[in-house]
Amino acid sequence: MSATLGLRTLLRKEILRFWKVAFQTIAAPVLTAVLYLLIFGHVLEGRLEVHGLAYGTFLLPGLVMMSVLQNAFANSSSSLIQSKVTGNLVFLLLTPLDARAWYLAYVGAAIVRGLAVGLGVGLVALWFVPWQGLQWAHLPWALAFGLLGAGLMGSLGLIAGLWADKFDQLAAFQNFVVVPATMLAGVFYSVDGLPRFWWGVSHLNPFFFMVDGFRFGFFGVSDTNPWISLGVVGLAFLAVASIALRLLHTGYKIRH
Repeated sequence: MSATLGLRTLLRKEILRFWKVAFQTIAAPVLTAVLYLLIFGHVLEGRLEVHGLAYGTFLLPGLVMMSVLQNAFANSSSSLIQSKVTGNLVFLLLTPLDARAWYLAYVGAAIVRGLAVGLGVGLVALWFVPWQGLQWAHLPWALAFGLLGAGLMGSLGLIAGLWADKFDQLAAFQNFVVVPATMLAGVFYSVDGLPRFWWGVSHLNPFFFMVDGFRFGFFGVSDTNPWISLGVVGLAFLAVASIALRLLHTGYKIRH
């Protein structure tokens, strides 16, 4: 079996894993994000503007990016921990696939799921919030941040899946690290309105730069320079991806 064929096979298997239960892995997160939009957007619509945008319009890119990040993480982490717990990971260990093939397959599938959920949120939300002020010239920025963010979270999910020995540990990682970091990343508000201390804390959160840069890709407005955001997210991705590849190469918690 060639390395390319093995990579394609594993990638296809990982995509089919979540696609066969799309009602749970795609439709449910889309519904959750749209409920956020309906509740917060309708309550504050007409009462609040952020960066000159109606609140619902400002909120929409943040919800899309939050969905991308959380679902990219969930895909790679849940797949790996499920294989470890059920014991079928041994079948992958018997293949000649190297660490890079494992990484590309797991993270590639995580990117596909994250972007699929994000696209679903954006399309459904069009029924409730028009994309007023959309700047087509900046859409490549949105694509860049979407891909980098999904890749970073897919890599982080891989690390969490390798580290966790059971579903409880993985749930703790997601509930106490991933969810707070995404919820406090400027999805629902502009960090420019925060007190100075919390403004500084927000800028220590790499999730903030993902959300802020993604929003810039749609409306050309952001709380920080998009080039700085791109640099921070790019460096964070390289760091997390390097750690994930190193753990896979050494067989951390999968070769025993």
